[in-house]
Amino acid sequence: MGQKTIQQQRRLMTLAYACMFLALFTVITAVLAYIFASKVADNSAEVWIQTQALWVMRSITLFIVVAIFGALWFSPLYFYTWDAYQWVTGVSIVGVIFCFIAWMLLLNAFCKGFFKYLKHKAVF
Repeated sequence: MGQKTIQQQRRLMTLAYACMFLALFTVITAVLAYIFASKVADNSAEVWIQTQALWVMRSITLFIVVAIFGALWFSPLYFYTWDAYQWVTGVSIVGVIFCFIAWMLLLNAFCKGFFKYLKHKAVF
């Protein structure tokens, strides 16, 4: 494996972690982080950088699944006539809690993975 390939994989992982951090604000960058990490995971890379790529992919997948599940709880808000009912407020609060959990999961995964990445160690 050449030095150029290793540098390219590290550059892609740095971009994946940058996009993973920006995914805390928008989901579009989460998809970019997943794509960058999948490029590293597909190649024959060093073990520690391959585990970093798999960590980013796993974390982004978990974030998107929990965020979509949290977003489903906001669906009664689309019906204007239901807005007066108290259960709609309760369901919306549950949606906010699930979205907060998704955000905290991604923040925790980013911090844990990025600090291990700076040390050139496997994250699992």
